[in-house]
Amino acid sequence: MTARMQAVLLPGGRLHLNDGPIDLIIAADGEAGEDARAFTAARERFSSILNELCAELTLLRDAVGERPNGIVAQRMWAATLPHAARGFITPMAAVAGAVAEEVLAAMTGAAELNRAAVNNGGDIALHLAPGASYRIGLIDRPDKPSLLGEAVIGSTSTARGIATSGWRGRSFSLGIADAVTVLARTASGADAAATVIANAVDLPGHPAITRVRADRLQPDNDLRHRLVTRAVGPLTPREIAKALAAGFVVAQDLRRAGLIIDCALHLAGETRVLAQTELLEAAA
Repeated sequence: MTARMQAVLLPGGRLHLNDGPIDLIIAADGEAGEDARAFTAARERFSSILNELCAELTLLRDAVGERPNGIVAQRMWAATLPHAARGFITPMAAVAGAVAEEVLAAMTGAAELNRAAVNNGGDIALHLAPGASYRIGLIDRPDKPSLLGEAVIGSTSTARGIATSGWRGRSFSLGIADAVTVLARTASGADAAATVIANAVDLPGHPAITRVRADRLQPDNDLRHRLVTRAVGPLTPREIAKALAAGFVVAQDLRRAGLIIDCALHLAGETRVLAQTELLEAAA
C-alpha cells in the first residue's frame, strides 16, 4: 500500500479507496467472509494502479496510437481505439472506467460474489451472478444531482458498465451536454463512449457558449489547446433539440457498431433516450 493511499470501511459495508485523483466506492455481496476477501483484493490491486498509470502518462495523454504496457492502460487503449477514426481521443477518455474494471476483476478473482460494484466518480463496473441485479440512479446534472430516473440492470443484460460525461462533470468536455449516460458491456467502453457522445452534443460557434483552451485551465491535461466548454447560456428549444440530435446520431452509430447498449442525453432540462431494452425507459 502506498503511503498516500487511504482505505476506509463505510457505514453499510461499503469500502472507500482513495489515491490521489482516484476515488472509489466499492460494494460487494457474497456469502460470509467473501465480501471481506473481495475488499482485501481490491485494496491490494488498487495500491499500485496510480503508479502504473503515471509511468505511461505521456503516452496515455497522446492521441490513441501505440499500445501501452500496463494492464489498466491497455484497458483504456482498447476502449478508445474504436473511436479514433471519429476524431481526436486519448486513452485518458476511459481511465475512470478502466480503473473500476481492474479493481472489480481483482475482487471477482479472489471471492465468490453474488454481485459487486466499483464506482469511480460515477463510472461504474458491475458484477452480477445469475439472478442478481442493481438499480442505478440517473441524474441530468452532475453538479446539482437530482434523481431523474433509474436503470435496472439484471444478470441477463449484457451491460456491465455505466458511465456519465458532460461539461458539468469532473472532466473537460468539448460539447455542451449537461450529462450523457451510457450503458455498455464494460465500464471502460461506457466511459469512452460517453465522452464521445457528450462531445457531439454541441452548437459550434454559438455566442451563448463560453469555451476556453484546456491547457489554460489545466496545463498538463490531455486535451491541451482544444477549446473546452465552461458555460452554456440560454438556448432556444430548437437549439437544444439540434444539439441533442447531433449527439443522438453519434449514439446510434455507436450502438450499431456494438459499442453501447443504451444511452440517455441531457441538455437544459431536455432528455433524449436511445434504448434497445427497458433499462433507461425511466429517463425518457
